[in-house]
Amino acid sequence: MLKISRYVLSVTVLLFAAYGLITKNFNYNSIMIFLLGLTMLVMGFEEFRKGKKANGWLFVGVFLFSFFVSIQGFLLG
Repeated sequence: MLKISRYVLSVTVLLFAAYGLITKNFNYNSIMIFLLGLTMLVMGFEEFRKGKKANGWLFVGVFLFSFFVSIQGFLLG
């Protein structure tokens, strides 16, 4: 289940990034950063399940940072 959600989120982030690069319309960057953070959170959970706690905490930290940045983007942009 985690692997499927990671793939779906990754493809969605890739589509948002491609859309922004092709059209030069960067209005959806906050959504893309939020989804990228969710991808990192899912990857962190996968690492916790494998027993790699250091990598899991790193991914959770990246999620928290990207969540903070995306919330700022929603509020300021």
